[in-house]
Amino acid sequence: MTIQTQQEIKNEVTDLLSKLIQFDTTNPPGNETTAANFLAQNLAEEGFQCEIFESAPQRGSLVTRLKGTGEKPRLMLLSHLDVVAANPAEWSVPPFSGAFKDGFVWGRGTLDMKGMTAIEVLTLKLLKRNGVKLKGDVLLAATADEEMGGVGGADFLCRNYPEKVFAEYVLNEGGGSSMPLRGKNLFTINVAEKGLVWFRVRAGGIPGHGSVPSAADNAIMRMNKVVDCLGNYRGAVRFVPAVEQFLTEIGQEDASLQPFIARLLTNPEQSDPVLAELDKVAPDIADEIRPRIRMTITPTIIHGGVKENIIPSECEAVFDCRVLPGQSTAEALEFAKSLLNGAGLDKLSFEVIQIQEPSESPADTPLYRTITDVLHDVEPGCGVVPLLMPGGTDSRFFRRMGSVCYGFHPLRSETVYGEKATRREHGIDERIAVENLVFGVSVLYETVKRFMT
Repeated sequence: MTIQTQQEIKNEVTDLLSKLIQFDTTNPPGNETTAANFLAQNLAEEGFQCEIFESAPQRGSLVTRLKGTGEKPRLMLLSHLDVVAANPAEWSVPPFSGAFKDGFVWGRGTLDMKGMTAIEVLTLKLLKRNGVKLKGDVLLAATADEEMGGVGGADFLCRNYPEKVFAEYVLNEGGGSSMPLRGKNLFTINVAEKGLVWFRVRAGGIPGHGSVPSAADNAIMRMNKVVDCLGNYRGAVRFVPAVEQFLTEIGQEDASLQPFIARLLTNPEQSDPVLAELDKVAPDIADEIRPRIRMTITPTIIHGGVKENIIPSECEAVFDCRVLPGQSTAEALEFAKSLLNGAGLDKLSFEVIQIQEPSESPADTPLYRTITDVLHDVEPGCGVVPLLMPGGTDSRFFRRMGSVCYGFHPLRSETVYGEKATRREHGIDERIAVENLVFGVSVLYETVKRFMT
């Protein structure tokens, strides 16, 4: 990056992110087209031809590209423009202000994931400004609807415009953040992610007067059994290849962790007590491991009752089930039903809200090795490990098309406020350090330049 100084990059990426945050793209309803139009205008000023594809009015996704010679595979820089809701009363700054304070850009989406959008846009512009001779096309897509499952964004693009968005390799969210380990950073690359089954359970009953509970069949009491059963379910432990490699490599990076890792891998059924011990010496590592070793079922929404003195005849709850690669979402749903045999199955009904299968990509690829080499050059002595993401991203839609997808948002540990940056995603006072924006541009630019030349 010889044409622009670090200060110029800092000013540009900070300004771009601040302006992008000011578009309220809370999903629902999304309204991503306004942000997509802003980016299209920003890119058009430097000669990029952008297209915006709407899956519904105001649900736009932007696509553009920087052409290469075709000697190498295509690479997609992927991000999403929608964000989750933010309650202004809970924040110390207005969540859609894009405020700059204490060396951070503040606002909903700074981490998830407009910060990465700004990094990717500036990376693409720098490749063009610096006249990098690309051997393959570098695509950029900033999509709608990821926070509600991606059906109206990335999935819509992949189904309807595959010729516009297919790339053999994709860089997206879900990895790249670092974990402090023995005085150095351990960077992650997301190579796999869990699948999801969102389902609704409705419990039936017989209504009656609240003063005579024995004369009715209370649907809330039945739902209480359902929530208790599913919410407390502890699935069998399975170490998928990405997690096994992650555990092996962090054990190699930190010898003090090796006894815990060895016990986990040799006695998976003892994972809970081992992780409880690990909590006392390395709680961040234990937290990284827990959601990645088993299927989980989490109650997230519950509704029931119509009046203070009426025993309800219906109550419903929504559950978020996450399954590991190699597990079937259909089998997971049937298993969840089987857990409820004692809750009166004849008075329960099930509705699938959304299903997404787990997905994974190999770690032994030229792009993975390039990322690793760049990180070692930028930060000598750092560690780089593959990671399974317990949540889901738009990468799954591109993996279905045959793309190798990695989650890689380069992010150093931010300790100014004594908390992990990733814990602020979807949280109060979400923010990203300006120095991390510059770091992200530097690492992503160098990665794309090396890989595509």
